[in-house]
Amino acid sequence: MPTRVYEFAWPDRVVIGTIGLPGARTFYLQVRAGAEIVSIALEKQQSAQLAEKIDEILDQLITIEGNPFSIPKSTPIELVDNDPLEAPQEQFRAGAMTLDWDPTTAQIVVEAYPITDVDADGEPLEDGANKAEMMLLRMPVGTARAFAKRTREIVDAGRPICPICGYPMDADGHTCTLPEV
Repeated sequence: MPTRVYEFAWPDRVVIGTIGLPGARTFYLQVRAGAEIVSIALEKQQSAQLAEKIDEILDQLITIEGNPFSIPKSTPIELVDNDPLEAPQEQFRAGAMTLDWDPTTAQIVVEAYPITDVDADGEPLEDGANKAEMMLLRMPVGTARAFAKRTREIVDAGRPICPICGYPMDADGHTCTLPEV
């Protein structure tokens, strides 16, 4: 079966957003180009790592003599996007993701692949239950910087961390124990 590729070369919008309350949020990577909107579910840690790695790539590119790609050091104000998600319809839940840099277009390239069901031996199931699909996303440098900033803010907006045990605290209370010394 051929792989269905959700490809976005110059998206109108690319954001991480959530649905649900802290502690029970579902994270989505949502991309829009014209009338086409694709939303894939991510784990919180995948979202955080994606933002971190995008910033690392951009920060490294800035150090190149003369900054030939005009990488912004901070988020361009005109690219800040604090709007909510557009009613996500989950295409798939992301498993493996790759991140790359394309110097020919000065874009960050993200590839996301769905989690695949595996049998007891770790082999992919061939029952046709999983459609072969992926997302291929290319973001200009300013958009990538804005994406990383928003993603960090969304990730950090979760449950507060307990200063004693270091685990997230629930809104309805938190019980922790000090580690034995």
